[in-house]
Amino acid sequence: MQSIDLTDHFLIAMPAMADPFFSKTLTYICEHSEQGALGLVVNRPIDLTLKELFDQLGISFDDQTLGSCPVMFGGPIQLDRGFVLHHPVGEWQSTMAVNQGMGLTTSLDILQAIANGESPKQLLVALGYSGWAPGQIEHELFQNAWLTVPASSKIIFELPSEERLTAAMHLLGIDFSCLSDEVGHA
Repeated sequence: MQSIDLTDHFLIAMPAMADPFFSKTLTYICEHSEQGALGLVVNRPIDLTLKELFDQLGISFDDQTLGSCPVMFGGPIQLDRGFVLHHPVGEWQSTMAVNQGMGLTTSLDILQAIANGESPKQLLVALGYSGWAPGQIEHELFQNAWLTVPASSKIIFELPSEERLTAAMHLLGIDFSCLSDEVGHA
């Protein structure tokens, strides 16, 4: 199978996706290599706001606007672990640069900075992540489980979560409602 790098791409779940974790999802791929892939679902909010998350962690947080932002379901792996996707990359204890402008941080220092009003300009907080073993994502693409498109940070950071999947589809020039829910059929 041909080697591809889907880092900084969206995975758009096809309508036939039966896996309840990924049905109707838009997943941002943060890292893709020979060792596998790591991504965050960016359009599935959970019943938890940023303020409520900070309260659970014992971090004082008074920003009403940012505090009302929903926390996302990042994926089914390590649901108790937080991931902050942000722009700009910045310098935190545990940050992986995804591209020139975006980073993924898993260390608590970024949450403390957010609470202190020193947050990155744009951010998305998720619990859990999505992971693929070596070759798994390529196999799923071959099976028509996903569509791919280069990601847009505007979709992640500037649109409400319920509009992100449709906006990513529009990057491909496709109306989601026109896709068949049967693999191999138009």
